[in-house]
Amino acid sequence: MSKPTDPIVIIGAGVFGISTAYHLLKRGYTDVTVLERAPELPPADGSSNDFNRIIRTSYDDSFYASLAKDAVALWKDQHIFPDSYHESGVLVISPSSQAAYIDAAYETDKSLGLRLEKLPTGSDVHTNLSSTLQGKAFASSFTDVQGYLNKDGGWAHAANGVAGLTEQVRKLGGKVLPGKTVRHLLKEQGKTSGVECDDGSKYHAVYTVICTGAWTGSLFPELHSSGVFEATGQCVAMVELTAEEAAAYKDMPVVLNFGNGFYCFPPSKENLVKMAIHSRGYTYKKDNVSTPRTVVSDGQDGLRIPKSDVKALRTAFAEVFPELAKKPFIRTRLCWYTDTVDGNWVIGVHPTDAGLILGTAGNGHAYKFLPVIGRIVADAVQGIMDPATKQRFALDRKTSLAKDGSREYQKEGRRELIIEELCTPEDLLYPDAVPVASN
Repeated sequence: MSKPTDPIVIIGAGVFGISTAYHLLKRGYTDVTVLERAPELPPADGSSNDFNRIIRTSYDDSFYASLAKDAVALWKDQHIFPDSYHESGVLVISPSSQAAYIDAAYETDKSLGLRLEKLPTGSDVHTNLSSTLQGKAFASSFTDVQGYLNKDGGWAHAANGVAGLTEQVRKLGGKVLPGKTVRHLLKEQGKTSGVECDDGSKYHAVYTVICTGAWTGSLFPELHSSGVFEATGQCVAMVELTAEEAAAYKDMPVVLNFGNGFYCFPPSKENLVKMAIHSRGYTYKKDNVSTPRTVVSDGQDGLRIPKSDVKALRTAFAEVFPELAKKPFIRTRLCWYTDTVDGNWVIGVHPTDAGLILGTAGNGHAYKFLPVIGRIVADAVQGIMDPATKQRFALDRKTSLAKDGSREYQKEGRRELIIEELCTPEDLLYPDAVPVASN
């Protein structure tokens, strides 16, 4: 078991890293250092550096739902998270034939005493969503769809949230050092004893915590993850609304369709509507290890997504807001996850290295837990993880029969990113869409 005076080094200043530092400091740890490769915070290509992320409790798993409820309560603390959380509500839907996940999520949310509105038919979904538009815009008819509105959720400004908690870490005495790329792990008698950075600086630690997200596999191939986690690129697109359109859609909830993985947000301050598909994603192999391809590594070209996903995004968007789906996409992005087969994170002491702790594999649903996820990693540092949680997140857990219920709609596995199939500016225009009629 660690002592509060033990030096702790955390690699990565994203969701896992900053939240872990915060919770260790709140527990009385006095020597916590966060090292971040990027020269600025939050990192330009980090998945947590964005203007919105979904904040939802709607899981079919009571562990995540309960943890998310705790997170939502803390998101409302403006002292820690100024200008971050927006309680727009989350409209959870799926085709009636694929409703197992949302049915279970509804029962879980109901058991937590949350404010819910059941929407058993497509007509109910249409009426509910249309009411937020106040007759100023059009929503789909939602044929053969069901769902519910969870009023205890919404979205958070992702960059603001991380920046807010980073400021708290510094106020509590933690050190957050950007521009520090870790070259390799230091070892003493086969046990990690700190890190050495590219600039030659060394940081010694009793525990080194790896929170490097989608870069974990490519930065630390020696971890021998045995295929438990892998970096995957997820496709994002945006449309720009006029001021009048933004006013009409400003009160809409986040829309999340578990039937096809599609989700979209209310307009941002810049009148942008962002959308994405929560899928099994794309790998991009270098030396047989999937490695993020981003705006930092590949410039603007690193933002392009496959043409097929441009069409899929627009088609799914048209199934929610047919008129907006006719607008050109003004921007795309590959957002990089660290994915596991079962959708569970990887948190805990490395099975063969007592000085190394992992906090990674967010699976595209970790951001909402920014206020609380670090307490699980802090439990690992202190050696007090309860057995069930320890097994759930273990690096060497058995995943041969596991599945991720939130992505069950996608039958095929991860696909390799093919550069020649990425979109061009012409692909972002409306004629490529397969629009869905509205009544």
